[in-house]
Amino acid sequence: MVKIRPDIARMAPYEPVKPFEALSRDLGRAPEEIIKLDANENPYGPSPLLRQALAHYPWYHIYPDPQQVELRDALARYVGVPAEHIMVGHGADELIDYLCRILLEPGDVVINCPPTFGMYDFDARLSMGRVVEVPRDDAFRVDVPGIEEAVRRAGGRARLLFLTSPNNPDGGLLPEADLQRLLALPLMVVVDEAYIEFADQESVATRVPTTPNLVVLRTFSKWAGLAGLRLGYGIMPLALMDALWKFKQPYNVNVAATIAGLVSLQDLDRLQARVAALKAERDRLYRALCNIPYLQPLPSQANFVFCRVEGRSARALHQALREEGILVRYYDKPGLRNAIRISAGLPEQVDRVVEALQAWAS
Repeated sequence: MVKIRPDIARMAPYEPVKPFEALSRDLGRAPEEIIKLDANENPYGPSPLLRQALAHYPWYHIYPDPQQVELRDALARYVGVPAEHIMVGHGADELIDYLCRILLEPGDVVINCPPTFGMYDFDARLSMGRVVEVPRDDAFRVDVPGIEEAVRRAGGRARLLFLTSPNNPDGGLLPEADLQRLLALPLMVVVDEAYIEFADQESVATRVPTTPNLVVLRTFSKWAGLAGLRLGYGIMPLALMDALWKFKQPYNVNVAATIAGLVSLQDLDRLQARVAALKAERDRLYRALCNIPYLQPLPSQANFVFCRVEGRSARALHQALREEGILVRYYDKPGLRNAIRISAGLPEQVDRVVEALQAWAS
């Protein structure tokens, strides 16, 4: 008889979105007919230089560099921190998992601020952490006094605080004054900057070397169009890096992802121009949504727009769009009732989704 840890047996699974090949089967449409705006992916894809770089790489039969030295050096130049503070992962998700596993003992407290990215709660529970939720307000602002009180109540067992900036699903930024106040708490503050390239605010990554309880997570998935290759990185205090080098899987990042990261950092002008185009489409989408009477969109600093649906069913809207081959994210859970989130897309994709939303209003 297989005996599963009781807490794992009780856990709800994380619900990922589906890739094109699965969607094509489900919807009965060819992939090129689907407008996929449900996962904040980059519709431009990766650098066009990547295909050639992958085709000419000669050593796929050799294990990758376990320390990713070349990529970490390139990231150090990109982020502006010494390479010894950088850890590369199989997506930033892997680094969230590592942080939970090296910092938590059973019953230690992880403070989560929903609505936000679901992997913090998921990985904390996998590591037998006790998740204490301090919900955001209706405008998705972090409750700083509530977090301070949660740390006090934890009685010395609070270990991790996860904060996303820009936050997913609303696209709001963490104010500097809030971060400063939270860094005064006796726990590790993890700022997830998966969408920072789309924001009109500087990263806080350069503060890590002088801030011993600050971790910053970044990813290539959004701005560089590498979601399918799974490449993320963390900027960590040196005390954490010592533990991570002992703990991480030696070949956690494969050579294809490493090449993709290096090519992206060598093709910055092109990729940053695409980021600028997506920001423009995000803003155009937001303005259009403001004119649709049943939607209440929020301004965003990420590559998506979150909308509350008023007086009508977001579930029905999600299904109606799906039947037209348009995929958006639908929410119906605490703090996210009757809402959708729409990723910024190509101009023609934004046109199509706005037309469908306007038609549904009539």
